[in-house]
Amino acid sequence: MPSISRIKQLCSNAVTLLDEDGIYAFTDRVKVRTSRFHLPGRKADVEAVDPLDVFTDVLFVNGCAYSVPHPIRYRVDHQIEQLVAHGVSARKVEAWDVNDDWARTAHVFVIFRCPYSEEIGRFITLAKSLGKTVLYDIDDLVIDTKYTDLIPFLSTFTEEQKRGYDDGVRAMQKTMLMCDGVITTTEGMANELKNYLPKVCINRNVASEEMLNFCNKAVRERDVFPNVSVDAVTKRERRAWKKAHEPRDGRFRIGYFSGSITHNDDFELVLPALARVMQERPEVTLCIVGELTIPDALSGMADRVEAFPFCDWRRLPKLISKVDINIAPLADSVFNRAKSENKWVEASLVKVPTVASNVGAFASEVVDGETGILCSTTEQWYDALINLMDDATRRRVLAEKAYEECSAHRTTLNSGMSLVNFIHDVMPSNIAFAVPSLNISGGNIVTLRHASFLQRRGIDVTIIDGMGEDRWVEVQGCRIPVINRRVLPAAIDDCPIDGTFQRLVATFWETAQFVERYRKADRRLYFVQNYEPGFYYPLDWHRVAASATYSSGLEVFTMSPWCQKWLKRDYNVSARCVKNGMDVERYSVKERDYSGKVRILIEGDCKVDYKNVDEAFRIVDKLDPKKYEVWYLSYNGEPKSFYRVDRFLHAIPSEEVHSVYEDCHILLKTSLLESFSYPPLEMMATGGIAVAISNPGNAEYLVNGENCLLINHGEEGKAAAMIESLVEDEALRDRLISGGIKTAQSRDWSRFEDEIASVYLGE
Repeated sequence: MPSISRIKQLCSNAVTLLDEDGIYAFTDRVKVRTSRFHLPGRKADVEAVDPLDVFTDVLFVNGCAYSVPHPIRYRVDHQIEQLVAHGVSARKVEAWDVNDDWARTAHVFVIFRCPYSEEIGRFITLAKSLGKTVLYDIDDLVIDTKYTDLIPFLSTFTEEQKRGYDDGVRAMQKTMLMCDGVITTTEGMANELKNYLPKVCINRNVASEEMLNFCNKAVRERDVFPNVSVDAVTKRERRAWKKAHEPRDGRFRIGYFSGSITHNDDFELVLPALARVMQERPEVTLCIVGELTIPDALSGMADRVEAFPFCDWRRLPKLISKVDINIAPLADSVFNRAKSENKWVEASLVKVPTVASNVGAFASEVVDGETGILCSTTEQWYDALINLMDDATRRRVLAEKAYEECSAHRTTLNSGMSLVNFIHDVMPSNIAFAVPSLNISGGNIVTLRHASFLQRRGIDVTIIDGMGEDRWVEVQGCRIPVINRRVLPAAIDDCPIDGTFQRLVATFWETAQFVERYRKADRRLYFVQNYEPGFYYPLDWHRVAASATYSSGLEVFTMSPWCQKWLKRDYNVSARCVKNGMDVERYSVKERDYSGKVRILIEGDCKVDYKNVDEAFRIVDKLDPKKYEVWYLSYNGEPKSFYRVDRFLHAIPSEEVHSVYEDCHILLKTSLLESFSYPPLEMMATGGIAVAISNPGNAEYLVNGENCLLINHGEEGKAAAMIESLVEDEALRDRLISGGIKTAQSRDWSRFEDEIASVYLGE
C-alpha cells in the first residue's frame, strides 16, 4: 500500500499535470498508470492471476526505496523493457515482498541495490541451490566505504548518521558478494566491481519508450507549436499550443538538473564560471531542478535563479526543454568516474546542448565539440558557456547531433543486446517437465525421480503442473519448483508461463499437446511411458487425440522395450529406451512367517479398467479368509461393494509405501496394461513374493518360477491354487524370494543415472 507521502506526491503531480497539460493529458496518464502489464504474445492479464503463478526468464528484485524513484526506473523498469523488447521475458518484485516461493518463478534473478537481510540472504541461497543464476545490479559505488568516504557531503553527517550509512554500504557489499555476477552502468563502475566479482556486464542507462514519448512531445510543443496555426494541432494539443504562443520573457536559461543533495560539491566546480557569466550577462537565468543549496556567490542574483523541487520524471523533459544550455559538472574522483551520463542523455533527447565535465562516462560517451562540450578548467567552462550563448547555430547543431546519437543508440529498443547477450551467457542449464497433475502415479514417480537426478547435477529444474495449487514437490531430498500452467493446451495464449526452456519434456499425451504448442522451448522431448490410447474406450475422442501425439514430431524416448516396439511398428518413431529403476535402499528385506495367517496385498485403482482390480478380488474370494488376510492399496478408487477387504490403504504417501509391502507376504497384481509395473519390483525388494498377470510392463524383469509366479488373465481358479501351493512349498518360496531380491537390486536407480541424464542433456 502506498505511503501517505507517496499519496501526497501523486496528488501533487496530478494537480500539476491538470494545470500544465489539461484534462486530456491527465486522463491519458491515468490510463497508463492503471493499465496492467501483459507478457509479450499473451492475451491474459498477468496481474489477474497470482504473481507467484507467473514464470519469466528474468525476475528483478528491487531493493531501492521509492523515495528516490529514478534509480528504480533506469535500472529495473528500463532494463525489463530492454529485455522484453528483445524476446527475453522479465518482470519485477519488491525486495520487501520476496519469500521463498519467488525462487520458483524465473531462471535468472537480478537483485538491484538490496542491502543484506536474512530474507534476501535466504532467497539468494535457495535460488542458487535450485540451479538458478543470481546477479547484482548497482549503479553507484555504494558497495564499499573506501568509495563512499570520498563523498564530501557525508562530512556533514553526525557520527551516528555516518555509522548507519556505512552499515548500509557494507550490507550492499554482502548481498553483492553472494551473487554470481554484476550488471552496472559504466566502465568506471565495471573496473572497480571486477575487484569483487569477475563477471561484470556494462549496460548503460537508456531512455524508455514512455520517456522518449514525453521527450518528443516536449520538443514538438517547443519547436513546432509556435510556428503553426491552431488548426494544425489536435484538440488534445490545443492547451499546449496556447502556452507555446504566450509571450517570451527574453531570458537565456542555463539548466542544472542536480538530483540529490550530494551534488552540491559538483556544482561548486562550475560556480566560478557560472557566476562570472551571470554577472556579465544579465539576461541569464539559472534553472535548478532537484536538491541544491544555493551558494553565497549567487545570493545577489536570487531573482535570476529558478528553483524547482524534485518532480515526477514525466515532467522533467518539458522542464529540460525550456532551458538553452544544460550543464553537468562532476568533480573528478573514483566515485564520480563511475557515474553515468544520464544528464547528457536526458537533455539530448529534448535537443538541448550539454556542457559537462571531462570526467568518467561524460568523457567516454560525449564527443567533444560534436554531441556536447567537455570541460576540465574554470576557463573552459566560462568559454563554453559564453560561446554557446553567442552562437545559436552551434547550439542547434550540437543538440541535433546529440539527439541523433541518443535516439538511435540510447533507448530501450535499440540498446538491449549487450544485456540480452549477458543474460543468455549466464542463463543456467534448465529443463521443465510438464505433468498432468502431481497425483501419485507410477509415471509421475519416474518423472520426478528423473527431475531429481538433474537438479542434483546443478540443472535448473521446473515442474509444470496442469491446474494444481502446489508450489513445490519434495523428491528424494530435492525441493523442486512447481509452476501451474492454469490453462488447457488449446488456450495456451492465456498461460502465465513465459520463460524460455532449453528442454521442455512432455510426460502424458495431454502435456505433449502443451509442449508442442509452447513457443519458447529450444528442445522438445516426449517421455512416453505407456500406450495411452488404451486408457480409453472406442469412440472416446481422447483415443485419437492421444494417438496423434506420437506423430507430433517431438523427440521421443521411453523406459520400456515394449513401448519402443509399438512406437516403431505403429508410428515409425525411433525412440531411445532408458531403464526404470528404484530406490533399493528404501526397502528393507524382511523375513515373513508363512505358518500363520498370510497377508495378500492388492494394488491398483479399481476405477481404471485396465488395472483389472476386480479379477484380483475374485481370486482372493476363492481363498479361505481364515488363512488369508487381504489389504487393498489404492490412490484413487474406493473398494467396490463385493470386495473382501480387511484393511483399505488410501493414498499412502510414496515415502511410506515400502512399509506396506514389508507388512505383506504376497502381492497379487492383475493389471492388463502396464508399460512398466513397479509394485512387483517393490514387493520383491522387501523379500515378499509377487503373483502377477503377465503383461508388457512386467515382462522386462519378471521370470515365472525364478523371481515370481505369473498367471494368465481369466485363470482365477488356477491363480488361487498357485497361491495355495506357494504357501505350502517352502523351497519354491525361498527360490522366488532370492531371485526377487537379486532382480530388485539390479534395478537400483544409481545404475541408470548417467544414462538417464544423457537423454536430457545430450544433443
